[in-house]
Amino acid sequence: MDIFGKIKEKLSNEFIDIVEWLDYTDDTIAHRFERYQNEIKNGAKLIVREGQTAVFVNEGQLADVFTPGTYDLTTQNLPILSTLKGWKYGFNSPFKAEVYFVNTHLFTDEKWGTKNPITLSDDRFGLVEIRAFGTYAFRISDAGKFIVDIVGTDNNFTNFEINEHLKSLIATRFTDTVGEANLPIELYAANTSELSDTCREVMAPEFESVGIALEKFYIENVSMPEDLKKEIFEYSRLDKLDMQKLAQFKAAKAMELAAKNEGGTAGAGMGMGMGFVLAQQMGGMMGGSPMGQQQSFPQAGSAAAPPPMPVAVQYFYAVNGTQQGPVSFDQLKALFANRTINRDSLVWKQGMANWTALQEVEELKSFLGGNTPPPLPNA
Repeated sequence: MDIFGKIKEKLSNEFIDIVEWLDYTDDTIAHRFERYQNEIKNGAKLIVREGQTAVFVNEGQLADVFTPGTYDLTTQNLPILSTLKGWKYGFNSPFKAEVYFVNTHLFTDEKWGTKNPITLSDDRFGLVEIRAFGTYAFRISDAGKFIVDIVGTDNNFTNFEINEHLKSLIATRFTDTVGEANLPIELYAANTSELSDTCREVMAPEFESVGIALEKFYIENVSMPEDLKKEIFEYSRLDKLDMQKLAQFKAAKAMELAAKNEGGTAGAGMGMGMGFVLAQQMGGMMGGSPMGQQQSFPQAGSAAAPPPMPVAVQYFYAVNGTQQGPVSFDQLKALFANRTINRDSLVWKQGMANWTALQEVEELKSFLGGNTPPPLPNA
């Protein structure tokens, strides 16, 4: 470019007196308004549209911040910049400052996911691995802090550039949160709404520290290995069976088959014996006796009698204002897992004076998982 071309460029840019930015993209978070040598004419108009914030930076130092509106750029409208520049009596010539326009609208449907499986410890299944993914939404809540801490001197900053940092932060805090929740493994997939709210509360302060507000956070899926799913389903079915009735049914079947065999009374006696042994074995399984442990049975004619069976606690619960139940502790836990009831549902058992919310009953608090401890007091 010859000398006359440079003079023409300088004059054509220097006398531009409107500072504004029209965003034609859907992914730009911050854009630096470009001018020749960063000069702004005295009295120029600044136009900040809805969903934008304008940030003035002087030699790397945050100056004035403008919300939506139209402004005449004078010392009265630039109090911080005027102080930094040392203008005591106003300015009459163009001044230098960098102007960044920041999008403050909501950025939605941002994806996150765990890159590697999360290892958890479950009381029944030991160490297990889960993965999770979902979406989140954010907006810039403090444009000045965001420009200084994140954007720096980038002239066109997009959400792609910040997403990798945010996704790493989310994955780390999600791992911490599910580890401290200490829920039964099958409840993670059944309580994604409650877990999503908890994760958002944990992550929000770290987003705010760089001028970003985490508006929404969703866990769409929590997955686990297929073999673990099969074990959980089998365990769930076994947990629902009435083992005493199953033992009685097996004993009756054995007696019926033995009676049909040759041998008449002897066959029937053998069938009855087999039925009783099977019933005792099933009872041992329910009592948690290790496989192969020797069982002792009272001899015929013995006067010894077994102690009375413990009475299982039965719970009543309310759904849509209607009393339901009674159900056992494990059945109530399953109802909570499949969202038939929640932490605010009313429950009652023998010995309670009134109906009480589930979250306030001491032995039922385990349904809700662990809590994050409060911060340590200052020394």
